[in-house]
This record gives sequence, C-alpha cells and structure tokens, in this order.
Amino acid sequence: MPGPENVEITAPSRERYDEILTPQALSLLATLQRELGARRTELLAARGVRQQDLIAGGTLDFLPQTKDIRQDASWRVAPPAPGLVDRRVEITGPTDKKMTINALNSGASVWLADFEDANTPLWDNMVTGQLNLKDALDRVIDYTAADGKQYRLRPDGELPTIVARPRGWHLEEKHLLVDGGRMSGSLFDFGLHLCHCAKRQIDKGRGPYFYLPKIESHLEARLWNDAFNIAQDFLGIPRGTIRATVLIETIPAAFEMDEILYELKDHSAGLNAGRWDYLFSVIKKFRTRGREFVLPERNAVTMTAPFMRAYTELLVHTCHKRGAFAVGGMAAFIPSRKDPEVNATALAKVRDDKTRESADGFDGSWVAHPDLVPLCREVFDSVLGSRPNQLDKLREDVSVSAADLLAIAKTPGEITEAGLRNNISVGLQYLAAWLGGNGAVGIFNLMEDAATAEISRSQVWQWLHNDIELADGPRVTRDLVERIIGEELAKIRATPGADLDEARLGQATVLFKEVALADDYADFLTVPAYEQMP
Repeated sequence: MPGPENVEITAPSRERYDEILTPQALSLLATLQRELGARRTELLAARGVRQQDLIAGGTLDFLPQTKDIRQDASWRVAPPAPGLVDRRVEITGPTDKKMTINALNSGASVWLADFEDANTPLWDNMVTGQLNLKDALDRVIDYTAADGKQYRLRPDGELPTIVARPRGWHLEEKHLLVDGGRMSGSLFDFGLHLCHCAKRQIDKGRGPYFYLPKIESHLEARLWNDAFNIAQDFLGIPRGTIRATVLIETIPAAFEMDEILYELKDHSAGLNAGRWDYLFSVIKKFRTRGREFVLPERNAVTMTAPFMRAYTELLVHTCHKRGAFAVGGMAAFIPSRKDPEVNATALAKVRDDKTRESADGFDGSWVAHPDLVPLCREVFDSVLGSRPNQLDKLREDVSVSAADLLAIAKTPGEITEAGLRNNISVGLQYLAAWLGGNGAVGIFNLMEDAATAEISRSQVWQWLHNDIELADGPRVTRDLVERIIGEELAKIRATPGADLDEARLGQATVLFKEVALADDYADFLTVPAYEQMP
C-alpha cells in the first residue's frame, strides 16, 4: 500500500529500516497523531496548570469528581491475559540486540522491552529496537560479541512474555513529521510495535502488551485507551487484545490509581510501583515549597520511608480489589562478577527489597540484571508456592490518606557533601553516556537510568533554590556546586580504565548545569538533551 500523504521522515534510512517504516505502519502512525495529537497537547498543558497551582501553595488530594468510581466496589478490570498470569520476576532493559537476547534468556517471567528510560532516543535505537523485537519473535536474532561469544535464543517455551514500554507523553519523535509537526514519541513507539509484533505475539499464544510511563492523571490513561481502540480497529484486532500496565511513578497519579485502572478497564493488566520516577516526581512537584518537601540525599531515601510505604501499600490494595496485578519496583543495586564484597552487598539489599514486596502482596517485581532473576524468583516462590500470583491478597487492612502520601517531611536521613557530590557525579556520567546512546549505565555499583539521573539533578536544583545547608558543610550555593562539578570531573577523568569521549563529557557538563542550576527548572532533562542529539 502507498504511504500516507504529509508524512516525512527527516533521518537517513539504513539497512532493513524499510521493514519497520512500512506504508501500513506509517499510515497507522499518521492516524494516531491526527486523531490524538491535539488532546495530548491539551493534557500536557494541564500538567503545567497543576504545577503552577502547587507552586502557588496548592496541594494534591483524591478527586471529588471521581468519588463514585473509587467507592463502587463492583467493577473489575479485564481477566488476566495469556502470558501475564504469572509475573513474579520481570527483567527490564533496552532493546539493543545483546540485551534483547540476554533478557529473553534470563529465566524471567516478563521482559520489559524498554524504549524509554533505559534507552536513549537516537533514531537508530528507536528503529533497530523495533527490528530486534520482530526478529526475536521470528527467532532470527543472534549476536556475536567482539570476543567471539555467541548469543542465541532458548526455545520459545522458556522465553518470557514481552511487554514494550514506549516513551512518555511529554516526548516527541523529531525525525517523523506528520502534517509538518513532530510525531508523539509515545504513539510512534506504540504504533510501530503493535503493527509489527501484535500478530506475531498472538500467534505465540500471548498478545501485544505495554507498560505506560509517566502518566499524571486518569485523563492521560483515557488517551492511551483511545489510542488502543483506534490502533486495534485499524489493524483488525479485537478490542481488548492489548493489555497495559501503568507505572504509578508520579505523585499526582498516586491519587488516581482507581481512576486509571477504570479508564483502561478492558485493556488493563495492573499497576507498577515505579519508585525512582516517583521520587523524582515528588521533588519536581514540590520543588519550591521549602524544607517541608525537601528529601534527604537520594541514597538515604528507602522504601521504608512513611510516604513510600503509603504509596506502595495503597497500590497493592487498589490493584487487588479490582482484579489487577501489582508489580513491584526496581532495586538499583547490581551484582558484580568481579568483586565478591560488592556482589554480597547487592544481593543482600535486593533480597531485603523483594522480601518486603512479596510480603506486602505484590504479584512480582523488577530486576535490571539477569544475575538477579534467580534471587527474585526464589523470594517470590517462597511466598507464592504453586500459585501464579497474589490477587487473592486484598490488603483490606490498608487505609491511606492524602496526608499519608504527602508525609515527605517524616523521611529520615540527612543531606551531606558526599550526597551532593554523588548526585553531581552520577548526573555528569549518566548524561555523557546518554548522549552517546546508552540509557542504562552502571555507576558506583548502581544501575542508573533516566529516572535516577532526574533525581540527582533535581535534588541539586532543589537544595540550591531552597538554601539548604549540608549536615557536614556549608549552604548549597551555585559557587559550591560549580566547584564540586570541577572536582568530580577531574575524578571521572582520572578513573582507571575510563572510556571517555571528551566532547560528550563537555556537552554533558553544559547540560547538567542547565538542568541543575538554572532558575527556570526543566521538567525533564531528556527534553533539552534530545535536542542535542542528531
């Protein structure tokens, strides 16, 4: 079929791109953009209005206009979909060829194939990632490393269910223009994956499944639901075939969990406790509100903080009363095959994290490294036994108020010079890697992605603009941050074996200062960073 009119690709074509950017796929993308683009813009503007209200002293609360939905005990989401009944271990990672094979061979129940925070939106990443998923489903994917090691897929029966995560509503795809304007990055990633992989997944007895990131309201969930219906109708797929798990990773969404499940009801597969973006959202939303809303340094904030306990317990309770899955978040600690002490520490911390989640009633949880799959499975096996999930654990003991979700000031911990230095170093190193095309980076034995980098730079911004004094040092000022940036850059350059691109490190430094020091706060560091990409 011929391609749609007024659709322009502004990036060069490479080998096999035509297998993804087909006339049918481009027609679907154009349809989605034309039908939903204006509403997407309106909803992003609504985020800005809500932010201005918070800056002016407003607060968040459960919505009075949707009280009937929350209080109606009768409705449920769709029954569990094939391949999503047992979600006890989910591995997340980008869609490059090596990670695709490693994730699918990991022994996990689900692979979150990430086009978002563990990825960077280089045009080549976005298109070849789609190719890798198609090739994996066709079993024609393989990879040979520089040392000659070969990677090939295990038999289909041993592979996890693929769940793709498109970019958030705030991001655009600048290389695809529809009627002269940029395509929504969310709809681009979603539409291409659905077009090429839906039938392949259905033929394997599963289906086209998605994780939906960065949602801030039930109206944004409604927009996704409409996208699902438009795309299913376009491709001749029955409505309800798509299933989506929403990441509750913004604090406004925590007040609308019931409503988000309701909007996606026939397409809903549950909610995920996206802890790192959630912390970023707390900082961002209340960044100007003084010490009452200032968190301790990021490594001191644990899932046992009162406001985090309220959020996760409410998520399990809300999901299970609606027949939806509750999926735990990602512990950032990564194992080491070279350092036994680092490895032991990481395994102990991940075990504690997963033990708490399984006891709270979560149906499964995330890991970011194949070596953590057996540990997570062991912990959830000990609670689940032969059961596939904990949907029967209703947590009727849970009662969470708006004040509980906003009890940020009760978080124990302090802000030290070491914490400030860590935030600065992580921000610089991560941005340098991101600009080079790598969105999941091991730094100081933690797996950093865009969410954790957002926490790092946002805390620096908040501490600077709220005149925070370090527990062991002076007040955070621009001069202090500038000095530490210089010192941390010297350490990065002096690190043995560091593979540095000086141009990118310089670019990252300029960008970090822009998003951490400027008076005007950038809502997402990836937005200005994307403009610096080819």
